[in-house]
Amino acid sequence: MGIDRVFVARLVGLTVFGPDGERIGKVRDLVATLRVDTHPPRVLGVVVDLATRRRIFVPMLRVTAIDPGAVTLATGSVSLRGFAQRPNEALLVGQMLDARVRLVEGGEEAVVVDAAIEPTRSRDWVVARLAVRVRRHRLGRREPVQVLPWRAVTGLSLTDRQGTEGLLAVFESMRPADVAAALSELPEKRQHEVVDGLDDERLADVFEELSESDQRALLAHLSPERAADVLEAMSPDDAADLLHELPDAESDALLALMQPEESEPVRRLMSYSPHTAGGLMTPEPIILRPDATVAEALARIRNPDIPPALASMVFVCRPPTETPTGRYLGCAHAQRLLRAAPFELVAGVVDAELARLSPDATLGEVTRYFAAYNLVAGPVVDAEDHLIGAVTVDDVLDHLLPPDWRDRLTEPDPVEADR
Repeated sequence: MGIDRVFVARLVGLTVFGPDGERIGKVRDLVATLRVDTHPPRVLGVVVDLATRRRIFVPMLRVTAIDPGAVTLATGSVSLRGFAQRPNEALLVGQMLDARVRLVEGGEEAVVVDAAIEPTRSRDWVVARLAVRVRRHRLGRREPVQVLPWRAVTGLSLTDRQGTEGLLAVFESMRPADVAAALSELPEKRQHEVVDGLDDERLADVFEELSESDQRALLAHLSPERAADVLEAMSPDDAADLLHELPDAESDALLALMQPEESEPVRRLMSYSPHTAGGLMTPEPIILRPDATVAEALARIRNPDIPPALASMVFVCRPPTETPTGRYLGCAHAQRLLRAAPFELVAGVVDAELARLSPDATLGEVTRYFAAYNLVAGPVVDAEDHLIGAVTVDDVLDHLLPPDWRDRLTEPDPVEADR
């Protein structure tokens, strides 16, 4: 685009042209997504006033040039659907300008006069700097405008501008990993309010993505009864990992509060060392009888609630098909299933030669197994040939990465590290 920094107040009213030079409308505002942390918010796009007085949204990736007198769009169709603002979004001109903020250094109150957007290496635009004027209430004198980095002021983050209900509405549309990262940035009081407002299933999904320290802190906030309910809703392997971090008396008390059918697989996982295949595995992979059809297998892996790694293969066993199963026969890879006729039996496409993992296999052995066979999931089979679970590559990475790797998800882009 050529320009490294643009002050948004100067964009209002500029003509928006299509790629062939046709006039589309005028810039009304810009939309940015608010964050809970101190990182600069990303600019999502431009609100354009059409000649028909309809306001539409144009994504920032469609903008190819911002010049002093015009904004030019890339080739392609433009959605004429009316613009509707979402709870986690802010209009840079309509809502951010004239907003009251505080300077991080000194704590003085100030007013936002303008906002500067800048491009990153990833072709995103962020609100990198703010032009602010300190409010000192001195008669006959206006303080000079200061252009400061986004992190130099407070009062414009999602938590500053949204109450708990607003945050819950925003979190509803976010991935659990992103909610966990955002939750860890909130003050303790707001964390507790959000946790209290989430239902058990959603909270369980978020807990699975939290760091161990955040898990322990938030679990301590919950009543024992609700903590047990959340543990029941978590994947057994994640629940076992969390309980491993608690004192024995506390974990035993929570296990006692869980329903027996929910606590039994968790207890079984906890009997293994956390850094073995038995401790890493999930006891709930996709298991089918040999007389199941390929169509049945494909229907199971299409289930959106099954993580992608687990959906990469199904395991074929003699009854019973709950872990520990009957005799393990082999696995059927998702790609192989897609090439087979739907009416074929999974017994006909099973891979009986793939090496199996012992429940006592070390983390190093499991890692080498995935590297050797180019897999994202692998069967864990005991000495009696019973399938007792499956290890997925995400569980391996979780144990190989530093303990604070989840906290690093919110680290700034290297381009903006000096801001």
